[in-house]
Amino acid sequence: MRRTAPLQLALLCLCILFSATATTSAQSADQILKQATKALGGEKALRSVKSWQIKGTITNTKDGASGSYQAAAKQPNLYTSSYDLRGLESSTGYNGKSGWARDSRDGLRTLTGALSRDFQTEALWRNNRWLDFKKDKSKLALAERATINGKPARTVVLTTPKNVKIKMYFDATSGLLVREELPAGDLNRVFDYSDYRAVDGVMEPHTIAVAIGEQQYAIKLDEVKHNPQIELVAFDFPKISNEPLPDIPALLKQVGENAEELDRLLEKYTYTQTITERGFDAKGQLSEKETKTYELTFYKGRRIRRLVAKEGKPLSEKEDADETKRIEKRIQEIEKKETEKEKKAQKSRESGQEPGNDAESEDRRRTVADVLRASLLVNPRRERFRNRDVIVFDFEPLPNYKPQKDYEKLFGKMAGAIWIDAADKQVARIEARLVEAYKIGGGLLASLKEGGNFVIEQDRINDEIWLPTHSDLNVNVKVFLVKGLSFNQAISYGNYKRFNVEAEKEKLKDPIQAEKSSKP
Repeated sequence: MRRTAPLQLALLCLCILFSATATTSAQSADQILKQATKALGGEKALRSVKSWQIKGTITNTKDGASGSYQAAAKQPNLYTSSYDLRGLESSTGYNGKSGWARDSRDGLRTLTGALSRDFQTEALWRNNRWLDFKKDKSKLALAERATINGKPARTVVLTTPKNVKIKMYFDATSGLLVREELPAGDLNRVFDYSDYRAVDGVMEPHTIAVAIGEQQYAIKLDEVKHNPQIELVAFDFPKISNEPLPDIPALLKQVGENAEELDRLLEKYTYTQTITERGFDAKGQLSEKETKTYELTFYKGRRIRRLVAKEGKPLSEKEDADETKRIEKRIQEIEKKETEKEKKAQKSRESGQEPGNDAESEDRRRTVADVLRASLLVNPRRERFRNRDVIVFDFEPLPNYKPQKDYEKLFGKMAGAIWIDAADKQVARIEARLVEAYKIGGGLLASLKEGGNFVIEQDRINDEIWLPTHSDLNVNVKVFLVKGLSFNQAISYGNYKRFNVEAEKEKLKDPIQAEKSSKP
């Protein structure tokens, strides 16, 4: 018994240690944030800050250049910052619709791609920190311990549904945030915080060290204000160009007319659509869950989408046969609708009436005109996008707009930005966010939650037609007031092929032949 006691004691200690470690690993990320919230003044105090403004001086630590610095934020997601170093100005802002940047190297521009995604995330972060990470469907993960400025720190990584990672370091003793790392496209920005002082019951840092790539800056704050009155214009796209813009109503009319012409050209094209579903794994990492590839064709104004591959592999014979049956049924439905439509039109003509549009197809392809009808366009400007001249607008819900159809109600709850190709009068990019929940059936059937967003980009194909090249979708849906669903998708398009529509119409009625004819 005496010989086994030490072994039993050692095993017991290991079990206790393992149990404690497992518990800490499972709970510590969330617990660390709770401790940090308490250290900063408590959740109530933090949530009482609906807007803030800071001012001070900024110094380039490499050359000693110094100047003014200021930043401000206003809920839910407005944010701006700027500095002036020996006459060289740099500023950024997000106005709830689009992010922008202005500096001496690249001038004034609307942010796109990863820069836009990362800056929108930062704007939300500057307003709410981590307080709403569960509501935003972000995930936490515990990372390795670190030493920041000679002191031990605990590390938490927050990953958003758009796969933006914010790395936070908290002082192991005080619980205060001492460092955060945020991405900005290809760059990683590091902010070190110190000299915390109480402002309205909230601990605020008054010294900030910033590293952006190889650049190093030191910021000393002279003023930190909570809940100041900040005009919305402070976050808006700066108006510095006197270059005349085209007649906006005429431009939008051309965009709508071109969309109709595009519908006619679509029947001459086929291309693929690859949808990648994304989701969080057990470690809080956003990863690919499922990939499906479809072949898209258009017949009599309707889209026909045929599944051709799963996880990059062709369908089995049975799956392919099932798709053939489904496509046959789809074509029959289209033919039936067209026949009914023609009968109604003929009847109207015989009675001396103009054919109406009340029989508009529910599966009609929605265009940018549907969005613009329900939107107020603001901040028009000229820019360059993918080496082409574009006209960019911000858009927001049009006050007092009375939608006629359900999809118009949806578009009337969106804000974002739209890029229109100046030469072709086609939409090159649209970026939108749901600023208000959209309810279906009064919310009894389903509801799209506020904050859902999407990005769509198009490009000129074969010097003839504009087709989608990429899109991202991130939407949370509640079904029947109970079940919550998340749609997080990256969609890519390709394999654009043009064919003779007259020669292919008959083949399209035979899906097997249509599939064969589309293959190289």
